[in-house]
Amino acid sequence: MATIALVDDDENIITSVSIFLEGEGYHVRTYNDGASALTALTEDPPDLGIFDIKMPRMDGLELLRRLRQSSNLPVIFLTSKDDEFDEALGLNLGADDYIAKPFSQRLLGERVKAVLRRARLSGDPVGTVGMEPGDSKPLERGSLLLDPNRHACSWKGEPVRLTVTEFLILQALATRPGYVKSRDNLMDAAYDDQVYVDDRTIDSHIKRVRKKFRESDKSFDAIETLYGVGYRYKED
Repeated sequence: MATIALVDDDENIITSVSIFLEGEGYHVRTYNDGASALTALTEDPPDLGIFDIKMPRMDGLELLRRLRQSSNLPVIFLTSKDDEFDEALGLNLGADDYIAKPFSQRLLGERVKAVLRRARLSGDPVGTVGMEPGDSKPLERGSLLLDPNRHACSWKGEPVRLTVTEFLILQALATRPGYVKSRDNLMDAAYDDQVYVDDRTIDSHIKRVRKKFRESDKSFDAIETLYGVGYRYKED
C-alpha cells in the first residue's frame, strides 16, 4: 500500500481528497501547512507528496525547495492560480506534476497512479546490495552513470540527485546517444499515456537537469538542444 502525504490548508480539500485516495487503496497522511509537514516528511518519507502551493507559514514551493535538499520524493502540486510563472517555478524546483483547482477526483487518481508508476519504473531510491532477478543493468555513457535499480545518478563519480521524472527523461536520452528525441518522445518515456503535458513542461525538466549537472561540473554540455526538433545526448 503506497503512502501519500497530502499538504493543504483547505479542510474541504483535505477531507474529500483523503476519502477518495483511501477508497483507492492508499494510506494518507495529512498536514495543514508546509512547516508542520517538513519534519515529518523528512524523518518518515511517504511514497508521494501532494502539496498545495498557496499555504500559510510555509507554502508548497518552499516546502519542496527544502525537501529537495535531501529527498527525491515524487511531488504533485495543487494550484488554484492561473499563473504560468508558479507552474514553471514548481517544475524547476523538481515537482513531477501539477493539477489546477478545481479538479476532478478521477484526474487526480490518474495523475497519482502515473507518478507512482514512474517512480517504480525508475527504480527503488533506497536500493539493496546486489542484483536481483529482473534488475536492470546500470547505464554508463562516458562520465554518466545511471542505476535505475537504485534511482542513482552520478557524473564523473559525483552523485547528482534527480527526481523520478528527471531520471526517466535523462535515461531516455542517454540510452541512445546521438539520436534526437522529440518532446513527444520524452513525454512518452516519462509520463503515462493518459497524462497530457505540454512542451514547456519537458523544457522545464531539461533546464532543471542541466542546472543540477552544472552544479557539479560547470562545463557540462551533454544534453544538446535542436531547436524546433528536440534534444539529444552527446556522449563524452
